[in-house]
Amino acid sequence: QVHFVESGGGLVQPGGSLRLSCVGSGITVSREQMSWYRQAPGKERILIALISVAGGTTNYADSVRGRFTISRDNAKDTLYLQMNNLKPEDTAVYYCNTNPRMENYWGQGTQVTVSS
Repeated sequence: QVHFVESGGGLVQPGGSLRLSCVGSGITVSREQMSWYRQAPGKERILIALISVAGGTTNYADSVRGRFTISRDNAKDTLYLQMNNLKPEDTAVYYCNTNPRMENYWGQGTQVTVSS
């Protein structure tokens, strides 16, 4: 059964940074175009960043562009999301998935809370 495992979330003050990691279970991340998604309380899950298989192409939602960086280490079969200058509106559960996403691949996500 395929799913992803996200880690690295936590409580951080506004302006702080976190790095999220994502590994796959039953899937080889290094072979997939990957994305990060987030779901804020009471809102839909949205795509915020995507990266090509080789890592040479990335794209971001306007809300995170310039602050977040998606990357991958295919040798470690791991996806990352570096988040800088965090804002309270970044508070959400963060998930990784393929792009396009597969609904039965979702993991538990990792909670990011930005608060003073």
